Amino acid sequence: MTERLATKIVDLTGPGLTDRFGIGGTDLGATATAPQGHLVSVFGDTFREAGVGGPGWRSPVVLFADPASVPTGLRWTGAAGRRNGRARQVVRYLHHGWRRHGMRLRRITTVLPTDLITVGDEMFLHVMVCRELGNVRWTELHRSRDGGRTWRPTGTRWPADLHDGLFQMLTWERGGDGWVYALTTGFQRAHGLLLHRVPEAELTDPDAWETWGLDGDRWGWGNPPTIVLPGRFGELSLRRVPADGGERWVLVAFDAGHYCLDVRVLDGPTADMHRAPLATVLRGCDWDGEDHAAGHVAQLYGGYVLPGSTLRDLHLVVSQWNTATGWPYRAMQFRADVADLP
Repeated sequence: MTERLATKIVDLTGPGLTDRFGIGGTDLGATATAPQGHLVSVFGDTFREAGVGGPGWRSPVVLFADPASVPTGLRWTGAAGRRNGRARQVVRYLHHGWRRHGMRLRRITTVLPTDLITVGDEMFLHVMVCRELGNVRWTELHRSRDGGRTWRPTGTRWPADLHDGLFQMLTWERGGDGWVYALTTGFQRAHGLLLHRVPEAELTDPDAWETWGLDGDRWGWGNPPTIVLPGRFGELSLRRVPADGGERWVLVAFDAGHYCLDVRVLDGPTADMHRAPLATVLRGCDWDGEDHAAGHVAQLYGGYVLPGSTLRDLHLVVSQWNTATGWPYRAMQFRADVADLP
């Protein structure tokens, strides 16, 4: 396996960085460009103090950044929130509360973002409604028509057991052909990936989504879903990036089975994942073995491609959580070069 180990550019969240938004500890950080041109980053479980737990628990929260700041580290310019600048929870619910699903009330603990996308003048956010980490009640879509400042439910929901539970964690990208392509898996870091597509104009219609699968020995759309890449995957990020005067697709995936963050370079969403050029850009390690300048990160996860990235200058938002002490619990920015992979 090829290694192109990334180096850390900056810490993105934590004391001295996001205090003014009421953010001490947070994670995730999937990012997209708003119709107005600014960057919108969505984070998961967030707390006022540095670490996990304590006051100010909310999820998801949204920060805005200057796109020109990507090469040297995201510069936060604001938050979706109140006039005091504090980042608020953008999906309405109560932690450890109840939400109605169909005719039943379901106990939930948190709502976690998986990815967001811009289509025309609107942004869409896919979230997992969870009872606890790894236990998804259902997933749903929210929409913003003001560049990520406010979000409203679209009414679109999917059951947690759809496709044998492999339509929970999602990443997506516009194909430039009128379709949105999505890769999905479960939220248990124990499963492989499925591929789907949906017309851009029908993103909120569950019946318009199609699966990619094998029928006999031929792959095709509308076939029963078939695993396109086996493994034990967690967070995912699928994006198109410029490359050599054209563009390529990149899939960044947290591989829990091998405790690393990998990048696959694809010719398109239906490319053979088994044969795609592959590079490991971050390796997990023990806390006493950390070296962020050499791509070794303890308790890493995430790995979201930042807008403006190229194959040679690939910028990723990576999370880290010391589950023993509660801190670090933060998002960081790393840079990798995955051009000219064999």
